[in-house]
Amino acid sequence: MSSANLKVRIARSLSEVDPDQWNACANPHLNAPATPFDDLDPQKERFNPFITHAFLNVLETSGSATSRTGWSPAHILVEDDGMLLAAAPAYIKSHSMGEYVFDHSWADAYERAGGRYYPKIQVSVPFTPAQGRRLLVAPGERADVAEKALIAGLRALRDKVGASSIHITFPRREEWETLAEAGFLKRTGKQFHFFNKGYGDFDDFLNDLASRKRKNIRKERAEAVKNGIVIECLTGSDITEAHWDAFYSFYMDTGARKWGQPYLTRKFYSQIGEVMAGDILLVMAKRAGRYIAGAINFIGADALYGRNWGAVEEHPFLHFECCYYQAIEFALSRGLSRVEAGAQGEHKLARGYAPVTTYSVHDIADQNFRRAVANYLDHERREIAETIEVYAGHVPFRKVAVEEQP
Repeated sequence: MSSANLKVRIARSLSEVDPDQWNACANPHLNAPATPFDDLDPQKERFNPFITHAFLNVLETSGSATSRTGWSPAHILVEDDGMLLAAAPAYIKSHSMGEYVFDHSWADAYERAGGRYYPKIQVSVPFTPAQGRRLLVAPGERADVAEKALIAGLRALRDKVGASSIHITFPRREEWETLAEAGFLKRTGKQFHFFNKGYGDFDDFLNDLASRKRKNIRKERAEAVKNGIVIECLTGSDITEAHWDAFYSFYMDTGARKWGQPYLTRKFYSQIGEVMAGDILLVMAKRAGRYIAGAINFIGADALYGRNWGAVEEHPFLHFECCYYQAIEFALSRGLSRVEAGAQGEHKLARGYAPVTTYSVHDIADQNFRRAVANYLDHERREIAETIEVYAGHVPFRKVAVEEQP
């Protein structure tokens, strides 16, 4: 179908875009059947909370992802007679912070060679290393044409603002392949996710582990709640401003120590609690009547996404309890297929989380620099694949052929 009637434009704020039209592009399979437990493909998702209009809009209205913070919204929209056919959450970046796919060395090398790396175009959910759709294309007979127009729009934006490159981070694998066919460079990374193999509850999951690993997790969970610590799991209207006050203090303390400058504002948490309370799981730890630690998760239709953690008191294994074990328990109670526990963390492996490949693509304007980056990525992809293979050999689950054969 011809693209002659399609209009590609830039929205400098999500507030310019009709929420229903955006969401129809972002999560078009919301009412599809659930993913069966014997087909645990992390690329299959019915509802991803991070690409909703509500989440992305709050990032802007709360002052978290704005031009002041180096995230200037420049969302690409493909329309036909006012109807949104496709969109991409895009930002003009003046730095490489808050992305979780690191290109600082690329920027340094290019600028030492006399180039100007920033601005660059970033297609992502700011501050959120969770996989999900990035080319938000509504299904239908015009989908292929709209997708091509969306990619062309990204490149036109790059040329218009004089950006060095386009970076699309944490897309689904099928988008990774599509964008590679369109000339983007392929990159991989790794994370650790928990997969629900049809477990009825946490004990059912533990019974799938090797004996030593099972005992270790039980010991860690018992140690985590010593000293009178109580764990509360809150969602919906149970989450109050007092909870957000406490959690934000944890976030600021941990963020200041890890990154120097926390990304999200206090206003973000109040606003996201207003518009997405039912999509949030807040795990809070209390001791002696005072909240001392917490973890925030977002609830999808098929997955639980762990995001931020913080604490003002240090207690053994409390981080594991709040971030990993409580997340598993909640996911099993909701029948979710997986838990994505965020970036990095080899320590997750011993706690039932398996290594998975993550994806990004990069389109670099300077052809000489592009060749150098392409060569680097060829080596990096092989290293990532080898590392994941090694990790996969150390998952804590029972080796049936060795341990259970009569």
